[in-house]
Amino acid sequence: MGKVAINIATGSLQTEEIIVGIDLGTTNSLIAIVRNDTRQPLALRETDGLTLVPSIVHFDEYGNTVVGTQAREMLLTDPARTIYSVKRLMGKSYKDVKDHAGFFAYNVIDDDTDSLVKIQIGDKFYSPIELSSCILRELKARAEHILKTTITKAVITVPAYFNDAQRQATRDAGRLAGLDVLRIINEPTAASLAYGIGAGSNEESTIAVYDLGGGTFDISILSISNGIFEVLSTNGDTYLGGDDMDRLLAEHWANVHNADNTNKLLMQQLRVTAEEAKKHLTTNAQFETEVAGMKLQIDRADFEKLILPLVARTITACANALSDAGLTTPQIDAVVMVGGSTRVPLVKESVKQFFGKEVYDKLNPDEVVALGAAVQADILAGKNTEMLLLDVTPLSLGIETMGGLMDVLIPRNSKIPNKASRQYTTQKDGQSGMRISVYQGERDLVKDNRKLAEFNLTGIPAMPAGLPKVEVTFLIDADGILRVSATELRSGVVQTIDVKPQYGLTDEEVENMLLDSLTHAKEDIGVRALVEATTEAQQMLDTTEKFLSKYADAITDDEVQATRTQIEVLNNAIAARDKDKIQLETEKLNEISRPYAERVMEGALKDAMRGKKIL
Repeated sequence: MGKVAINIATGSLQTEEIIVGIDLGTTNSLIAIVRNDTRQPLALRETDGLTLVPSIVHFDEYGNTVVGTQAREMLLTDPARTIYSVKRLMGKSYKDVKDHAGFFAYNVIDDDTDSLVKIQIGDKFYSPIELSSCILRELKARAEHILKTTITKAVITVPAYFNDAQRQATRDAGRLAGLDVLRIINEPTAASLAYGIGAGSNEESTIAVYDLGGGTFDISILSISNGIFEVLSTNGDTYLGGDDMDRLLAEHWANVHNADNTNKLLMQQLRVTAEEAKKHLTTNAQFETEVAGMKLQIDRADFEKLILPLVARTITACANALSDAGLTTPQIDAVVMVGGSTRVPLVKESVKQFFGKEVYDKLNPDEVVALGAAVQADILAGKNTEMLLLDVTPLSLGIETMGGLMDVLIPRNSKIPNKASRQYTTQKDGQSGMRISVYQGERDLVKDNRKLAEFNLTGIPAMPAGLPKVEVTFLIDADGILRVSATELRSGVVQTIDVKPQYGLTDEEVENMLLDSLTHAKEDIGVRALVEATTEAQQMLDTTEKFLSKYADAITDDEVQATRTQIEVLNNAIAARDKDKIQLETEKLNEISRPYAERVMEGALKDAMRGKKIL
């Protein structure tokens, strides 16, 4: 069923549906459109004149939510129920973020799995996708209030270095907020579009977009030629931004005053004060205030010493991006500054020195990404035919081959949309299936990269090893989302998969989340861990019992006795429902049975080989 837009103010049908551009930021988010009369992008302002919506969500004890400025006021009064910087958790497991969990005043759950990280608020659990959808829903409501019309379509930006899982998570959040996400585009690319407005059609230039936001950093090198914006290379860090400057200053003050850095409320107060100090030092030489009886002070020189290592990391990324693009600093025509953290004088000065030229910051660094997203939305709406956007994939994509090696099909910084194919064959005679494991990353071994998906190509006709020809094809669409297919060329057997990253949501799951959002079921993390430990222990017990029965003659009485004793200990641990004890006793049973299992298997192998001729 199609959707019809209605002008809320007049009740009349909206003949032209508005597509909005959204910058879903770590610290602040905002929404923009291209005005029909001026053809210029415009960040939507509320009556208070503000365009920025703080990316903060507060839940009261009844599960009601407030988003934005109101929620920010709860950071100090109710930190455990106030969620900030959720973008840093998008598409992440706890293992990905455990080293930084202390940064968050709210409760990030450790369930010791590779599944999507959860945030606990009271007795409910939320994923970053659900929390991001709260922010998007608020932006959608504001836009509808300002424009007096229904909004259903959007372009949403992400950091250029976001991987497949993070892009998919952003798309899922949009869907959950009731938005049809037409395109996911890179933030630096969006910024280049905003700066490209009004550029001469014959203009040719190469620009660097330096984007330092609250939680992420990107550097992109772009070529602009005849209205075509082409990303030559990207580099960056999805865990580096203004938040880290605030954290360093907060920790500095905690150390100076020997404060308890495990006190989450105190550290939250210091973090909020540090953010205030950072902004103050942009135009002032000194900052001082008092918090919790502590006199806090810092001058600009000391603050710059603290943050210098962070800024140096961004400059290293700039050098890497230039190298990837095969360029030197004199070949860069302009340097564009994006993100609120680029207001820090040390950042601006460091970038200026590295590139050897004045930085270009005439547009509001907080708004430029949303403005560019609005331009992209305008292009998708068919209203702007002067520009074409080519983008790149930020990380290499490939599959696992023998020995756990990564075979890259699409190298990083390849243009997208993109398609690549490669042929593989079977390793054993009569092999009827092949497992295709898809990875993303730059390391030679797949174990060091991120697994995106895995599927089996079955039904390969029985042939000697090396005869079947399996063609694996990767296709990246305009959003940077990957689709994989495998075809056995001799028989025509095909298996296709839309690579839903391990943290992505299916349509059905999104629908279920919508239905369950009010009655979100409690997840008992402890029970889940216990069930997993018990299942593993039970498998070990079954395997050991079968082995004792089958090879009784080859195992000594002492070995049988020791094994039986340990089986009883493990059964008691299972009955006691003690996860740590179960894991410990399972490992002990494994250690006891391993020596005789290896001995028996070695003997069986010798027996099998005895008397056989080697041709």
